[in-house]
Order: sequence, then C-alpha cells, then structure tokens
Amino acid sequence: MNDVEVTEVKWLWKPYIPIGKITIIQGDPGEGKTTMILAIASAMTTGAILPLSEEALECSNVIYQTAEDGLSDTIKPRLLVAGADCTKIIVIDESHKELTLSDKRIEEAIIETNAQLLIIDTLQAYLGSGVDMHRANEIRPIFKNLSSVAERTGCAIVIIGHMKKAGGTKGLYRGLGSIDITAAARSVLLVGRVRADPSIRVMAQIKLSLAPEGKKVAFKLDEENGFAWIGEYDIELDELLGGSSSESVLKRAEKLIKEVLDDGAKASDYIVERAKEKQISQRTLKIAKKNLEVKSIKTKEGWKWQL
Repeated sequence: MNDVEVTEVKWLWKPYIPIGKITIIQGDPGEGKTTMILAIASAMTTGAILPLSEEALECSNVIYQTAEDGLSDTIKPRLLVAGADCTKIIVIDESHKELTLSDKRIEEAIIETNAQLLIIDTLQAYLGSGVDMHRANEIRPIFKNLSSVAERTGCAIVIIGHMKKAGGTKGLYRGLGSIDITAAARSVLLVGRVRADPSIRVMAQIKLSLAPEGKKVAFKLDEENGFAWIGEYDIELDELLGGSSSESVLKRAEKLIKEVLDDGAKASDYIVERAKEKQISQRTLKIAKKNLEVKSIKTKEGWKWQL
C-alpha cells in the first residue's frame, strides 16, 4: 500500500453517479427509470445542472444502448422533449452483432467518442445468451472487466435493471440476479412511485461505497406534462418498495406540529430544529404546515407558528 497513490473520487452527479465506476439504477417496470436516465443524458449533452447539484455538468458525449425501446419512435422523441443535443448521443451498431457487457466494442466506443457516460438499458438484455445472471461465478468476471473498463476510460457506466416482485424485501436484495451484481456497483439507485400520488416518482440511493448516501430526489411523470424534476423529497424506503410503512414523513411532520403547538404558539426556528432532529425536511414541514392551516405570527421575539 505504500506504493499506492491516493486519488480523489470524481463525480458526474454527486453523490449519485461516480465517474470511472459502475452505477445501477433499479426499479419495477414502468416506474420511469429510462425517462429519468434520458433526462440525465440530455443534461450531459447541454451542460445543464441536475437537482441538488451546485455545478453544471461537463458538456460531453453519451453512449446509450437499449434493447427495450425503439430508437426512432421512443428514444429520439424523449430526447428531443428533454432538450438533448442529439449529435452527442451515440449508439453502438448492433445490426450485425448483438452487444454484451463483455464486448470489446464498449471500451473501443468510449475511447473513440470520448464519452463520459455509458448507459446500458437493461442489464438482462446485455449479459449474453450463455450467462446465468444468478450464478456468481459467471457474473463476477463480467463485472470485474466492466469495472476495469470504467476505471481505465474514466467513463461513468450506468446500468438499468428490473427488480424482483417481493414486497417488503430490502432494496439491495430485490435486484434481479446474483447479489454480486449489486456488489460490483459503487452506487445503487432505486426508482419507485409515491403511492399517494403515482405521478410522482422518487429516486433513492440504497448503496454508496464512496461517500455518505445522497438525499432522495423526486420527479413528476405523467402523460399531460411529461417529465419534470421536483427536487429533494421525503419518503420512507418501505413506501417506495411497496411494503408497509406505519406513517409517512408528511404524517410525522403533521404529528410533530400538532404536538409542539398543542399548548400555544412556538418560535418557527424551534419547530424547524425539532423537525431536523426527526429527519423531516423544511419542504415537508411547509407542506404539513399548509395542510394544518398553521398561521405565522410576527411578535417582538420573532416569527411564531400557531394552530
């Protein structure tokens, strides 16, 4: 270890997608994983700023491989709606030979195009016909090689994957195939619906080996308005996984406000501090305040809340 040079972790989107590493985005079919990653890819091509990030992305090329959606009737229209510079979105030609995660063309394409992001959609489609995704001895060498490709090229590799239908199971163990797939990723993101409002989808980070896990990020997805980022969102992971959750974060916020203000008005700063202790964001607190019709009153001591 004395000869090992210390290097700093670089990020495409901190702390969700590290550069030169593998990231997995998983969720049930139809939850908006592809739409979200296309929005990220579009932002890459224009140098836009992603939610909860202070810095604009470096404008660069993106390689996008999909086996589930048509390029002309599905992917291209979504990219155009997202405002992508389609001259920077590249697809490896599979007309003569199907691509797999072990294909040398992946590294060749990254080097040739200087792509900073490679998206594989979906994992199951690109493992190869002879690979059993449930066998660790078959999965490990594939992902070891892919990790090396990411590290050598400095390209962020994002793989989309579906989940097992097992409500209540820990998120890390609901990805299809061997747990070694999840183990090979430095970051694992889960996308799920908010049951109270199915048009709202939330991305939660359920694994990160390089830094503290990031906050949950929401986006809205419906036929009328399409895709739009919402930003930071409070929700229990159990709710996204479809399991039982005794009470939502919003309900906890409303309960807290009632308890604190039950015997009279209190300083708003005090309530915010109490909410922080219970891991309730100011955004959720404001929604709870509105739901309960709490009034803000200006006094000599400062602003107070009152039921």
